[in-house]
Formats: sequence, C-alpha cells, structure tokens
Amino acid sequence: MTIRLLIVDDDPLVRGGLALMLGGAEDIAIVGEGADGDEVPGLVDRLAPDVVLMDIRMPRTDGLTATERLRARPGAPEVVVLTTFHADEQVLRALRAGAAGFVLKDTPPAEIVTAVRRVAAGDPVLSPAVTRQLMTHVVRHADPAGEATGPETGLQAGPQAGPPRRAAVLRRLDSLAARERDVALAVGQGRTNAEIGAALYMSVPTVKTHVSRVLAKLGLNNRVQIALLVHDAGLVDLPENDQGA
Repeated sequence: MTIRLLIVDDDPLVRGGLALMLGGAEDIAIVGEGADGDEVPGLVDRLAPDVVLMDIRMPRTDGLTATERLRARPGAPEVVVLTTFHADEQVLRALRAGAAGFVLKDTPPAEIVTAVRRVAAGDPVLSPAVTRQLMTHVVRHADPAGEATGPETGLQAGPQAGPPRRAAVLRRLDSLAARERDVALAVGQGRTNAEIGAALYMSVPTVKTHVSRVLAKLGLNNRVQIALLVHDAGLVDLPENDQGA
C-alpha cells in the first residue's frame, strides 16, 4: 500500500529536503506541501493524505493547534509532529493535540521514513519506555489538586488520585468490554502491540482493533492518554525511576 504523505513546514528548504528524502521510499508518495497550519484543512480535503508530517512552529497557525483541529474531524489522517525541540512538555502537548508521533528534525532519514510507516500502520512513534517516561513527567508536574499542567485533555494525573476521581475514572473504564479493558491495562503497562498480542493470545491486527475501540469509547486520541487514564484509576503502578529510552 502506498502511503499518501502531506508535509507542512514554513521553511521551504526543510519541505524540499523532506520531500526529496521521503519521496525516495517506494511505499511513500508526497501528495502535497503546506507552509502553515491554516492551510492544513484545505490541503487535507483536496489531497486526502494518510499521514501529515507537521512542523510545530509556524507563523500564523502553529502545528499543535492545526493538529488539534484536524484530529477533531471524522476520518482525519494521522499526524507526526516534526520539531527541533526535545522536551517532555512539547511531546505531551503534541500527543494531547492528537498526534500519533513525535520526530526531531535531526532524526536520521531512515528513522523518519520508519516513523511515517509505523503511524500509517496504526502504531505510535513512541517506545513503551518513552510512554512511561512521559507518564512520570505528567505525574511529577501535577498540581496539588491532581490536575496535570499543560493543555486541557480531560485527564487528571496525580501520583495518588483521590477516591472521587478514581471512582469516576473507573466508571469510564467500565464502558469497555472485558477484552478492551485487558488491552487498556496492557497499554498502561507500556507494552507494544506485539507484546499485548503475545500476553493476551491475540493477533496484532486484533490488538490494534481493540486499541482503536478503547480510544473511541473513552474519547481519547492516543496510547499515552490511555496509559495516563489507567494509571489514574490506580490499576497500574508507575515506575519511580524509569528513565525511558
């Protein structure tokens, strides 16, 4: 299957370089380029990309805002955020906006190609170790009331959620079928789709289907949000000194 890719970056040299690099992959077709986030809706409607490679910093509409607006639409393409910054806050903001992955501009070309392929296949571009690291960051930066700092996501993350909050989260998880709940717990443990499939005796496509259903039923955008919700429900323990990878 050919992956239809839209590149959005305000720097024409960056766009040209990415198009040259990614266009060399046999299974990726560059269907268009954009120079600002406000161009994204029209380009997506006209070009129907499978994946959007989105810069964060743009002059009129930044990539995070553009991602949030795009992912709120039905049938939206997946988004990989591209940036020069490597900070937990930026990663979390991108994921909360609905991005499926986060790639640095100095990432080796082969890894950017792999990231596009993985996102197109429904896998996040974050290792389980990084997911756990981000969860740790959210918990450590929660305010005393248990609200995670940063853009609003509908999620609270505190090291020890109080009984009312925990009960509310558990009620949300009760909307899941038994196997969906099992998959959600495994995501909260930082397991990959292959690891979840091996543990629960499912094929990887079946795991992906369950993950998609969990996201839809809980009104979430990505696996990190599932992991945070499961942790907030007190169903998995967060490693104290996980440094990620």
